Amino acid sequence: MRQLTAMLHRGEPKEGGFWATCLEVPGANGQGESRQECLASLAEAVQLMLQTEREEALKNDPSAQEVPLSV
Repeated sequence: MRQLTAMLHRGEPKEGGFWATCLEVPGANGQGESRQECLASLAEAVQLMLQTEREEALKNDPSAQEVPLSV
């Protein structure tokens, strides 16, 4: 399991709720009425984007290999 950074924001006062982005996965966004709901939404978006990118990379180069990377 990876640890990523979520930037959690409060919604506009009239709207309420929360919205969040992930610094390490540009384009991944989440929203929800509670912090927990928002972060769960963001986690789902991150997983979907990473899986889509993985599938696309393997589709473009079936001989590509996945290797662990520590930064």
